[in-house]
Amino acid sequence: MRFGRVPVATGLMFGLVLIPMGAAVADPKPTLGQAKAKLDKLNDKADKVVDRYNTATERYKKAKSTYTTLNDSYKRKLATVEDLRAQVIGMAVDSYKLGEDVTSWPGILGSQNPQGMLTGLAVAGQVQQERARKLAAFNQANRGLKADRDKAQDALRGADKERDSVQKERSDILKLVEQQKKLLKKLGAYNAGNPNSVGLKYTGAASGNAAAVLRFAYAQVGKPYIFGGTGPGGFDCSGLTQAAWAAAGVSLPRTTWSQWAWGASRKVSMDALQPGDLIFSNGLGHVSIYAGNGNIVHAPQTGDVVKVVKLSAYGGGLVGAIRP
Repeated sequence: MRFGRVPVATGLMFGLVLIPMGAAVADPKPTLGQAKAKLDKLNDKADKVVDRYNTATERYKKAKSTYTTLNDSYKRKLATVEDLRAQVIGMAVDSYKLGEDVTSWPGILGSQNPQGMLTGLAVAGQVQQERARKLAAFNQANRGLKADRDKAQDALRGADKERDSVQKERSDILKLVEQQKKLLKKLGAYNAGNPNSVGLKYTGAASGNAAAVLRFAYAQVGKPYIFGGTGPGGFDCSGLTQAAWAAAGVSLPRTTWSQWAWGASRKVSMDALQPGDLIFSNGLGHVSIYAGNGNIVHAPQTGDVVKVVKLSAYGGGLVGAIRP
């Protein structure tokens, strides 16, 4: 038997036999570098979408609180109006039952003695004043009732609109999360984390508020990144910074953008960082806490956990830092 190069036609026949009809040739698998580059893009996009989600959530909470306050006020005023209405109706019924208003001038002048007439006049004045007071109170309360009801209904519509916005952003995030998880698992880099992690003990040189911030943040190490997470079982980046500074008695806004805006007058040079400072990425998609010695503690992205890493590992560049 002679071995040699297989003729082209024969090779094509073999190919037709080996490849099922209609089958497509699979695209080559992405390299590790390509997969990581794709993941970086997904993470960057997710950071921005998560911040929009958090912003929409905060607006919804505020709108819902406004509605609740206005609606409670409306209900209280409605109860007052109904009580006054009952009193006014009661006055009308009493007059009808008597057939003649005993406090009217004919009734008073019909008295057989001067003392009785004077007493009647005094009583009439008191009764008329009381009736006038009740009628005035009813009119005043009833006048503002519709306006209060309309305000409450407007607030409810606003809250519903913000709720819909939250749901849209949440839907977008869930799609991104699935893509991130799938890619991370292919890379063997997915870390589900432990919601009950006891974290690490902070042993740095920070003092005062900063020490309290870092003790809290280090205690969260190992807990999963969760979009919209504010603890205790998981955090997103701004959820962690907000909770850590709350542990030191400082109230920060919820989102990365709002934290940066809040600290507009508290910015510090990247050359003068101190433990506890908040460091923001370009585009304000991410925020971390400076831990000293060139380290940061942060909640990175989906498929990862709260961790302590080198500041130099910050991807995408930095826009600046603030000191709460």
